[in-house]
Amino acid sequence: MMRIQITPHWGVSHDAEEPVDTTGLLSLLAAIQESGAIAQAARSVGLSYRHAWGQVKRAEVLFGHALVDAGRGRGSTLTPLAEKLIWADRRITARLAPLLSSLASELEHELDRALPARPTAVAALRLHASHGFAVAALVEKLEAAALSVELRYRNSLESVAALAHGECDLAGFHVPIGEFEAQAAQRYMRWLKPQVHSLVHLAVRTQGLFVAPGNPKRIRGLADLKRADVRFVNRPEGSGTRMLTELLLGKAGILPAEVVGYDSTEFTHAAIAAYIASGMADVGIGVQTAAQRFGLQFLPLVRERYFFAVTKAALTEPTMRTVLTLMQSPAYRSSVASLLGYEAAETGKVLSVADAFDR
Repeated sequence: MMRIQITPHWGVSHDAEEPVDTTGLLSLLAAIQESGAIAQAARSVGLSYRHAWGQVKRAEVLFGHALVDAGRGRGSTLTPLAEKLIWADRRITARLAPLLSSLASELEHELDRALPARPTAVAALRLHASHGFAVAALVEKLEAAALSVELRYRNSLESVAALAHGECDLAGFHVPIGEFEAQAAQRYMRWLKPQVHSLVHLAVRTQGLFVAPGNPKRIRGLADLKRADVRFVNRPEGSGTRMLTELLLGKAGILPAEVVGYDSTEFTHAAIAAYIASGMADVGIGVQTAAQRFGLQFLPLVRERYFFAVTKAALTEPTMRTVLTLMQSPAYRSSVASLLGYEAAETGKVLSVADAFDR
């Protein structure tokens, strides 16, 4: 099966001018940021020193501001504007990557269905899931094992509803451990039927508050979300993390209207982290891995379990047996355990709905 890759791409221009492609410029600026030397950065991106310096100068003319400070004997550093460009690109990627990955998967399978059927072709595994790092790692492992995956990232409630409607084979969702478990699980029971469905344990992970390095706003807990000088960024309605946020705020006696930025949303944990790292907000809630990858400080709040819901009938099918074998393998469990804030002791374990939630 052919693979399609769709990546974010943006340009900059003045008024009606032809946009300048930022792809090469951003790669060069990131290399300068890492190496501290234009000559070394140029080599790392495959450019001559002259070409690289010319690219920087052309961009500086476009913006009307310096991008690189090349002081004698001090190496080269990026100006605040150049750093802002890099963070803008990281935020764009964090926000769009899951959506583009889902679209690429849809296109792959549309094209595959348009081609003549192959005698040995096996139906794709339809996976709808709340975006997560362990889910992304699983998709990579499945595709490496030559198993066709039709992926769609969507929120937890939508994923479980899709399974109930026969639109997917696996539905990813997550539920907090402890005092909020029963309330959260109940929201999924509209779609999950104990006599029809089973759950496959993917991982335990930690959710908490993301704050800027050094915690400049001195945020200590949820009570600080009521402060007028603290800007919050939320997850969309229907997401498991939005549900968790509502439960946490309810327990703390905080109304959504009291939180600055409560209606400002980002689609993934990584997008939340990128939003805060670029200075657009002061705090958000997400998994520890995302905070680490964007250099943020993390204040843990609650541990949760991530599950895949599946019909009991599907568990006996060859494709699903292959998926379970891979999830239970030491190699995949090791990859999950290597994610900061993730635990993989029970990865791949099949549970009944009753056993999972003590119903």
